[in-house]
Amino acid sequence: MRRFFIVALLVVLSSSLPAWSGELIDGIVAKVNGHIILLSEWEDAVRFESFTSSKPSEAFTAADRRAVLDRLIDQELLREQIHQSDSVQVSDEVVDHRLAEIRAQYLPADDSARWSALLQQYGLTEATLRQRIRTQIELMRLVDVRLRPGIRIDEKTIESYYNNQFRPALKPNSDAGLASVSPQIQELLVQQKMNEMLTAWLHDLRAGSQIEDNYFPSPGRSQ
Repeated sequence: MRRFFIVALLVVLSSSLPAWSGELIDGIVAKVNGHIILLSEWEDAVRFESFTSSKPSEAFTAADRRAVLDRLIDQELLREQIHQSDSVQVSDEVVDHRLAEIRAQYLPADDSARWSALLQQYGLTEATLRQRIRTQIELMRLVDVRLRPGIRIDEKTIESYYNNQFRPALKPNSDAGLASVSPQIQELLVQQKMNEMLTAWLHDLRAGSQIEDNYFPSPGRSQ
């Protein structure tokens, strides 16, 4: 049920990104408070998002690719917020488990040859995929640690959601009573609130940061 802004995913690249208006300097596509985001990082992110979304490259627009770069910028802004006190470190076992889940989505049988061919089709290596998975989980944990403690969902809100949105969508003769689905609804409402709070947090982080975008310059961005 969990959703995360970093996990919205895009475009296959057969070799490199197409040419755009605007010049690259030493392969740098953006800077976030002095931290450099390279063209190669952007390419990796686009390949990863293409793989996880299974969306063909011809279906993507310049705005889609812009969104991938924006997510990389947001990731860097969040990474700057990680402190030693935040329990966001991810073990190899957790990454292995998530990787196994992803493999199962594409290949029901454990076929290493087909798996390698699939990754190669998207221009990925398993090492790159593992690192992307690790980053996503770390940032999800950061958001959870920082935002979840301040969220309270009362029983009236849960009951209102059940009566107005959950129950009308139930199949006839369903016995899913409020008590049985209350934890599920509560978590859904928590996730919705976290998404709202994350959007506001990122807005504030961007407003207080120096962001240089060499690929998609915008008058509204901090320089």
